[in-house]
Amino acid sequence: MDVTEILLPGVGVRYEFDTEAGMRMGVVAHRDGRFEFVRYGRADPDAALPVAMFSREEADTVAEILGAPRITERFADLTREIPGLAAATVAVPVGSRFAGKTLGATRARTLTGASVVAIVRGDGVIASPIPSEILLGDDALVVIGTDTAIDGVRRIVSG
Repeated sequence: MDVTEILLPGVGVRYEFDTEAGMRMGVVAHRDGRFEFVRYGRADPDAALPVAMFSREEADTVAEILGAPRITERFADLTREIPGLAAATVAVPVGSRFAGKTLGATRARTLTGASVVAIVRGDGVIASPIPSEILLGDDALVVIGTDTAIDGVRRIVSG
């Protein structure tokens, strides 16, 4: 499927695609975490008709329903427009001293300034994890921050 990505300065990123049924659809990923779903009219392909607006939490739920790996791509896309900000996946090794401990025990945000925005566990995702969330070996942390901060989180959970 071809997806057109359009940077909307100050707003976010708009993705457009055609469905198998022939409808032109769009998703606007706002910088504040909201997602707007639109459908383009057949008579006027430039006229966007609102379908739904999701809060960050609702969008994370939809992302979980549609497929956990997409959440990492979404954050990566949103960080492209902000210089110095990056998104990465950081593996929690099975032998990590934090496997079986809480996310808060890592003190990752305090020590690095990076934010863990999701935990990918198998085929599922825990969006916006709370500090008391227990980490497991083989979890993948979706981290947003500077490259240096992300490397810091990697060192924390690996060391």
